[in-house]
Amino acid sequence: MAREPYFEQRQKDRTKPREIKHEKGWSRGPDPPIGGDLPRHYYFQSIYKIEEQQSSEVKRSMIIETERLILREYTWEDFDSLYEIVSDAETMQHYPKPFDEERTKSWIEWNLQNYEKYGFGLWAVVLKETGEFIGDCGITIQDIDGENLPEIGYHIHKRYWRRGFGSEAAKAARDWAFNNTEYNCLYSYMKYTNIGSYSTAVANGMKKVKEYPDEKNGISYAYAITRKEWEENHKS
Repeated sequence: MAREPYFEQRQKDRTKPREIKHEKGWSRGPDPPIGGDLPRHYYFQSIYKIEEQQSSEVKRSMIIETERLILREYTWEDFDSLYEIVSDAETMQHYPKPFDEERTKSWIEWNLQNYEKYGFGLWAVVLKETGEFIGDCGITIQDIDGENLPEIGYHIHKRYWRRGFGSEAAKAARDWAFNNTEYNCLYSYMKYTNIGSYSTAVANGMKKVKEYPDEKNGISYAYAITRKEWEENHKS
């Protein structure tokens, strides 16, 4: 799926200081590249405030703000907090095994590369009230039964399970994707035993669309929501 002109420009222009804020209601982003077309979803109604701001390295990082959470790009300073989550056997029971330090480093590096390549990835999930890192959530391109598809993934520290943080973050990622990309369908997939994960997918408005054999999971479930379904839900 080709990215919109704005994302192409974003990759070329990441070092330019700029701030974007979208408050609730119809709003407009910055001027498009000279000579470029205005992206189809450039005007949108957002229930989240989205900001792009400079970091200490003069590199803009996207921020999505919800009622209780902030979703932002990973930094290497997140390593210890992430490792505490992904090295835990209970948290990672639906993965082949918990992550070691090298696998955790690779996870952060993979997402930093995704930001550069796609303009999105898994974002760090931080409690707005305290600033505590509690997991990640976002969009990555995943192999789902032989197709490379945009997938909403989420991992929340077990101390914060059953408080709705995964659903809140996933809904923010879903809305961001439909507002800022041309994808007409978003997916979440998981091992068939991962009740928490597919419960979050259902809370995100998704329906089960596929069950298939998977070398990694044995059997995987795929859930999905289309742009049309999302638009209809937002009208009601």
